[in-house]
Amino acid sequence: MAKTIIVSNRLPISLRHRNGKFEFKPSAGGLATGLGSIYKSGENIWIGWPGNTIEDPEQRAEIILELHELKMAPVFLSKEDVTKFYEGFSNETLWPAFHYFTQYIEYNPDHWESYREVNRKFCDAILKKADPDDTIWVHDYQLLLLPQMLREALPNATIAFFQHIPFPSYEIMRMIPWRQQLLEGVCGADLIGFHTYDDMRHFLSAVGRITGLSSESGYIQAENRIINVDSFPMGIDYGKFVKQAKSKKTQNIVKNFRNQVGDQKLILTIDRLDYSKGIPQRIHAFHDLLKDHKELHGKVSMIMIVVPSRDKVKSYKELREEIDLLVGRINAEYSTLNWVPVHYFYRSFPFEELSAFYSMSDIALVTPLRDGMNLVCKEYVASRGDQGGVLILSEMAGASKELRDAFLVNPNDREGVKTAIHQGLTLDESEQKTRMASMQEVLQRYDIFQWVKVFMDRLEHVKSKQNELTSKEVDSKVEKEITEQFQSAKNPVLFLDYDGTLTGFVGNPQDAKPDTELRNLVKKLSQKAQVVIISGRDKDTLGKWFDSQNVDLIAEHGVWVRRKEDPAQWELYAEVDDFWKEDIRKVMDYYVQRTPGAFIEEKHHSLVWHYRKVESGLGDLRMRELFSHLKYMARGHNLQVLEGNMVLEIKRPDINKGRAASALMKGETYDFILAIGDDWTDEDTFKAMPKNAFTIRVGYAYTQANYNIKSFREVRSLLTKLTQ
Repeated sequence: MAKTIIVSNRLPISLRHRNGKFEFKPSAGGLATGLGSIYKSGENIWIGWPGNTIEDPEQRAEIILELHELKMAPVFLSKEDVTKFYEGFSNETLWPAFHYFTQYIEYNPDHWESYREVNRKFCDAILKKADPDDTIWVHDYQLLLLPQMLREALPNATIAFFQHIPFPSYEIMRMIPWRQQLLEGVCGADLIGFHTYDDMRHFLSAVGRITGLSSESGYIQAENRIINVDSFPMGIDYGKFVKQAKSKKTQNIVKNFRNQVGDQKLILTIDRLDYSKGIPQRIHAFHDLLKDHKELHGKVSMIMIVVPSRDKVKSYKELREEIDLLVGRINAEYSTLNWVPVHYFYRSFPFEELSAFYSMSDIALVTPLRDGMNLVCKEYVASRGDQGGVLILSEMAGASKELRDAFLVNPNDREGVKTAIHQGLTLDESEQKTRMASMQEVLQRYDIFQWVKVFMDRLEHVKSKQNELTSKEVDSKVEKEITEQFQSAKNPVLFLDYDGTLTGFVGNPQDAKPDTELRNLVKKLSQKAQVVIISGRDKDTLGKWFDSQNVDLIAEHGVWVRRKEDPAQWELYAEVDDFWKEDIRKVMDYYVQRTPGAFIEEKHHSLVWHYRKVESGLGDLRMRELFSHLKYMARGHNLQVLEGNMVLEIKRPDINKGRAASALMKGETYDFILAIGDDWTDEDTFKAMPKNAFTIRVGYAYTQANYNIKSFREVRSLLTKLTQ
């Protein structure tokens, strides 16, 4: 039976070495909880690094056996791997880049090599366990190359990827020397998930600009399949936090803590030591509050919990020193014998004590400078019961997109944060309860289990969508059928589009002239069949390119036809007036002026706006604007606006490739018909073909054609087989 394999850098346990033996302590993290329902059932398994470096083969063997019992499998990393891959590339290149701290990014080729090697180690470990029909769900930024490595080894596997930290804008992504490899690595997945729509948008933009893969409505068109990119805001185990907050143990701790601090208002902040969390900025805002509101002295305290993390790294060490200094200053300046403004703890706390902090605090101050989601704010809301309380949340945290009833602040705006704290301290109790109840409803509905379910359902949907397209793929069986029918035919005809079908796209349309291979191929085909080159190109270019070839030409989507019997004579198929061109040209020209790299091509019956040389993103934006503008004008002139590959064309609707192809076939009896094209203008050709024709669309878009084929290279390969 097919199984699910969860893969993350760390396993959901921590491995401790005590008295010569290893002990496993389960992780209490949200992800471990949510995915527990998956990896603990059936033959499913979780693969990852156990968190310690173990070199002894005997100890490794022992750990493998013990983890097997827990439905896990280890990937062992050496000390060098941990230094270069984990602390190096993952946390000194990707982490600062993805959190917008460009001043901390290190570009170390050694670290990059290690990152690649460790991703390969993970791939090898998975391949030992995986079968071709398994589902593999890869997690987070340490394993960006893994989906593509898996795809190469298991082409038909179901592969998903989820990123738990933010994804940066194209401007940041382009700074990384290995940006293309990283993006192509992620694109090995079938479904790519982020916490927010913003992250998803940034990813699609970077993929489009750096790899050249186009996308529409969250679907990337890869060479041989579609990839879905979507946002899935991660929840928490809501019930667990509600239950813990109500428990006797937590309530006793609350009582004990309250006795120590008295009846003052409490502001809670909990973070891992990291520069992305905005801890110094938060302390400054609290300092400003005490400076401006002397009436709060002795009445409000901040409980500040900072969980130790990587404090041997220079930037983290400096951050810790800065926090120590700022807390020391406030406490030295404002403390009295029975009041301390900041209760600062540089350590972690057990779950029941954290629950007590959540339960007793009047305000949770969660103000990261950048955060993928941030679950602390959700945990606070879940732990509040019906007591009210105020959440002050950074709009830079992914959670801000869901928790709209929090006080949303810009963490860089000290004045704004200070004002929000003051508002929170004085907020009416009924208003607190209304806001809190609204946020609790959201969290209850979209908890961690719902997140897992929605993600897995979406993955299933993507695979079924891919299968619809794959069922139409020109595979070896279809190829054999086409070849056999062609070779036994007495009177075959081939309708072949040019750009994107017989040749690839280039920056300058005039550079796409037929190469030697294509000229020879067309020559051989025309000895065995009637070959019709049917293109949107102007007649002069098409005539020049196929001057000495024994082929029929249909130019400008069906306006002009040149028969092979009379290659000097172009016949006008459709008499059209072009009084409309002047108005349309003015509009197109206005968009050329505003769009460096765009240009207009005039054909006999149409005007074409090219934007292949325009900066990616700007071209799409201007094309959409122009499309709307021309659509409006087209109604008045009975014209049609067509979107092609990096072009926008406007013409009469009654002129199309299908009409020209039908006219050319009139009175003839063909016993084999093949039509191949790559864009929407070719759909008219496919529609015009009789039922027994073979129709093929290049690329993986939805189509009227019977089949899809990957690229122009595959088209050439198929046509070459016909000539053999």
